[in-house]
Amino acid sequence: MTEDNHSMTNEFILTGFTVRPQLKTLLFVVFFTMYLVTMLGNLGLVALIYMERRLHTPMYIFLGNLALMDSFCSCAITPKMLENFFSEDRMISLYECMAQFYFLCLAETTDCFLLAAMAYDRYVAICSPLQYHTRMSKKLCIQMLSGAYIGGNLHPTIHVGCLFRLTFCGSHQINHFFCDVFPLYSLSCVDPYINELMLLIFAGSIQVFTITIVVISYLCILFTIFKMKSKEGRGKALSTCASHFLSVSIFYGSLLFVYAQPSSAKEEDKDIVVAIFYTLVVPLLNPFIYSLRNKEVINAVKKMMKNKSHNILKQISRPAAN
Repeated sequence: MTEDNHSMTNEFILTGFTVRPQLKTLLFVVFFTMYLVTMLGNLGLVALIYMERRLHTPMYIFLGNLALMDSFCSCAITPKMLENFFSEDRMISLYECMAQFYFLCLAETTDCFLLAAMAYDRYVAICSPLQYHTRMSKKLCIQMLSGAYIGGNLHPTIHVGCLFRLTFCGSHQINHFFCDVFPLYSLSCVDPYINELMLLIFAGSIQVFTITIVVISYLCILFTIFKMKSKEGRGKALSTCASHFLSVSIFYGSLLFVYAQPSSAKEEDKDIVVAIFYTLVVPLLNPFIYSLRNKEVINAVKKMMKNKSHNILKQISRPAAN
């Protein structure tokens, strides 16, 4: 290898959003606001579920873990992206790149398994309500959660391990706002065929498996809803399921668009737009989609706010009484 054209690369430049300089401040404000709302919404939901004993059921345990993973996903991507809006070099090391991809992949893979578990939980609750407590036992809930986190950790470990077989030379510009594997493959001076094959096998298998569970569960739920005699009950159930399925569709649709198509068919600009959905938009929307239409969550929030205001009034009235 010659020093000029094929020098080894251990650092990369994240080009991010190739926009006019005058738009950087506006985009920073927009994405920073989204980040704050995402973190407050998801971590607030986690705290609410943890503190409210009535929400210690499989449905809310899965929802709490989904919110935790969504905040984890946002933390893996957004801080570096925000920094790069005003950074002069926008550099990221190879190991930082691998760490960023690892944590993102961990969050997204765990989300896939959690969404499948939540869909199955709703299927049992709506289609077999009398058998719910026996079929969705505490033991099964723990097993499903453990499986989601084990699968979530194993999947990125395989792909990060495969990245170590690659060497990077020549261009060191990553045309993305975070370190995804496909931009890294395009910079490799070693044929990434094995890496792409492993990604297709494992990511494809996980998505097909979890999507199948989600689709079958929601189809069964829909059939049960249409059999309901009460129009009011049918309307509420359909409204809730529709919002849940919309969130799931956006999440899986964007993942399939990015990771299920051949690398030769990829268009970088479209990948960036789609990546915004599964890394930023879905984690932002999920706490609102799964909570605002849920009476138990709303009642728990009202109860907590009422207790807090009551405690504040007590503290104010004590010095006055003295």
